[in-house]
Amino acid sequence: MPHHPKSRLAVLAVGAAILPAFAAYGPAGPAVAADYPSKPITLVIPYRAGGSTETMGRIFSKALGKELGTKVIVRTRPGAGGAVGALEVSKKKPDGYTLLFAAAVSLLWHPLTRSVGFDLDSFTYIGQITNYQQALIARQDAPFNTMKELIAHAKTKRLNYADQGPMMRAFIDYIGTKEGVKWTGIPTKGGGEMVPFLLGGKVDFAWSGGIHQRFGGKMKVLLSFNSGRLAASPDVPSIQERYGVSMPSQAVIVGPKGMDAAVVAKVEGAIKKAVADKAFLDLLANKLRFPAKFTGHKALSAQIQEVIAGMKRVIAATKK
Repeated sequence: MPHHPKSRLAVLAVGAAILPAFAAYGPAGPAVAADYPSKPITLVIPYRAGGSTETMGRIFSKALGKELGTKVIVRTRPGAGGAVGALEVSKKKPDGYTLLFAAAVSLLWHPLTRSVGFDLDSFTYIGQITNYQQALIARQDAPFNTMKELIAHAKTKRLNYADQGPMMRAFIDYIGTKEGVKWTGIPTKGGGEMVPFLLGGKVDFAWSGGIHQRFGGKMKVLLSFNSGRLAASPDVPSIQERYGVSMPSQAVIVGPKGMDAAVVAKVEGAIKKAVADKAFLDLLANKLRFPAKFTGHKALSAQIQEVIAGMKRVIAATKK
């Protein structure tokens, strides 16, 4: 093959021009992670002040900021069951400086059932810090003590339940379809109204996101709505065990889709350490009665996919 000195020089020149470009992109992740965080981080909580998630976020943000070496500023952005704040964060630059602390359900149920401006792939799941203690509950004096007994009772008498929203309704009706029973939902405005409805006998059973733990002597747990059994009711089966589905129970910290892997790892490590913060553990154990539960990026992302698959089955089975 003939040798062309000019052609060789041209190739070398092009190569020399290309190499700096690759060099600039190659170490970008580590360089970003080394500098991160170089300014305060905003932690958006998509619910009103005073609730369990907002309370957790206020305490946890201090521990997280300490581990990351910067200030973590909490900002509430309530609306549409968490969808407003979630949408806002999904549109932010994925640089790790705007994060969202929310119940996983707010990121999953909305895009599965309606148009909200973000979808199931709009977020980077970084870490979980606890599980909401979701359960199907009844009054302590109800004529059934287990889920099996509740179903048997429902086959002899039409029962009422506290209907606190579309997702709770779908899961309770899903159980009904599986067991061949029908019950009537009584519209109820959250846990604050569910409690007097249940204790006053207006409804026979209800879903609870954890408020039942404040009424231990007046309420009993018949079923865990989480994928696993509840910390305070280890002998009570979960909905996953009985019906192969579960509600999203994770309290998670996420960022916008496309975050640099090195930054995700840095935040994940800080979350893991912050979960052990004394003030945060005290809040969980003595006030909210939630268990501390850290799950990292990879395992959490896999869990979310399993939950999504189950939610799709529930939606398909209860669609009218």
